[in-house]
Amino acid sequence: MQAVRKYIVVTGGVLSGLGKGIAAASIGHLLSSQYKVVPMKLDGYLNVDPGTMNPIEHGEVFVLDDGGEVDMDFGHYERFLNTTCKFEHNLTMGKVFEEIRAKERRGDYLGKTVQFIPHVVEVIKEKIRLTAEKEHADIMLIEVGGTVGDMESDLYIEAMRQLQNDVGEKNILYVHLTYVPIPAGVHEQKSKPTQQSVYELRRRGIQPDIIIGRCPEPLTPEIKGKIASFCGVDKESIFTGLDVDNVYKIPFLLEEEGIIEIINKKLGLQVTPTVDPWKQLLFNLEHPLNEITIALCGKYTSLIDSYASIKEALLHCSAHTKAKIKMKFIETTEIEERKISVAEALQGVDGVIVPGGFGSRGVRGQRRKLSRVETTPNHVPCISRLTRTVRPCL
Repeated sequence: MQAVRKYIVVTGGVLSGLGKGIAAASIGHLLSSQYKVVPMKLDGYLNVDPGTMNPIEHGEVFVLDDGGEVDMDFGHYERFLNTTCKFEHNLTMGKVFEEIRAKERRGDYLGKTVQFIPHVVEVIKEKIRLTAEKEHADIMLIEVGGTVGDMESDLYIEAMRQLQNDVGEKNILYVHLTYVPIPAGVHEQKSKPTQQSVYELRRRGIQPDIIIGRCPEPLTPEIKGKIASFCGVDKESIFTGLDVDNVYKIPFLLEEEGIIEIINKKLGLQVTPTVDPWKQLLFNLEHPLNEITIALCGKYTSLIDSYASIKEALLHCSAHTKAKIKMKFIETTEIEERKISVAEALQGVDGVIVPGGFGSRGVRGQRRKLSRVETTPNHVPCISRLTRTVRPCL
C-alpha cells in the first residue's frame, strides 16, 4: 500500500516466556486489516527446526500447510493475522549455519575467512529480504527469539541493528518487551529489570521505540515516567502487557493505550480504526449458553503448552458455538501403569481428544485407553490425532 516497505522488530528481555509472540501478533493484528503483514521468527537454537524436540522441553510444534515444523508462535501469527505462514518464515541458527557451511564448501566466499560478522549476519538479512520480496510484504514483522543477552540471539540482534542502516531509520520500528514485577510484600511496580534489559539492548546498538512492560496490573504513570527517563523512550511509547485471561484481548488493550498512533507516527503509516469481528466472538466467550467437558489424554500434560493448538482450537469452538469448554487433562502414563482406570479417568467427560505422541512412549497408554473407551459408562466419543489448530480466526 505504501511505496516503501516497513519493518517492525520485536525483542524481549529479563526472562523468557513473557509473550513476545503474542505481542508481535497483536501488533500485526492491528495493522493487518489495511496492510499486508508478513511475520518471521528468528530462533537461536542450533536445531534446523523444532520437529525433533521433546514437547516438554520446547512446547508444541506447529505444523504449517507446507509441512514445515515451526515454533508454536506461528500458531498465533496465523490466527491473529489471518494468514498462512511458510517454513522459510522461521529462521533458526541451525538453518543459518547449514547454509553458511554449504556456501563455504561451494567456494562462494572466494577463499575468504568465514566469520560471524559479516557473513552470518548477511545471511540473516538476506533471508529476511528474500521473504519480504517473495511475499510482497507491506510490513515485515520480525520476532527475535530468546532474551537480549543470550549468546544464541546476539547475531540476530546485530542483524537487526544493521537492518536500520539498510532500510532507513524511518522505515523500521523496534519494540522491546520486558517484565515489570510487583514483589510480594512490597506492592510496588519495579522498573529495574526493564532498565537493565534496555541497557543491554542499547549496548548492542538498538534504541527501542516502544517498550511493552509485562505486568499483572496496568503500568502507573509514575512507573512509565521512570522507565521513560532511564530508557530514553517517550512516556507515550510505553505500554502495558497486561496479564489477561484471554490473549485475544491484547490487541484491543494496546489499541486503547494508543499504540496505533505511535506506529503511524514512527513509520508514516495510515492505520485507522475498523470494525473488528473479534469483539463479538470475545463477547460470546464471556457469555456462554452452556458448558461441556473435553478430556485431553496425552503423555505431556505436565507442560500444558505441549498441546497449545488443541487448547486454541477448543477456544475457537467456544467462541463460535457459545459453549464454555472445560478441559480435563489426563496423563495416560497413569492409565498405562494402572494407577487409574479408564472409567475413572473419563468420569463426567463429554468428549475425548487423543493428540499425537512423540516416539513409542507417546502412544503407550493412549492405545490401551482407546481400546477400552467403548466400555466406559458414558460411551464417550473419541477424536484421534488432532495435531494443530483450526484456521478460522477469532
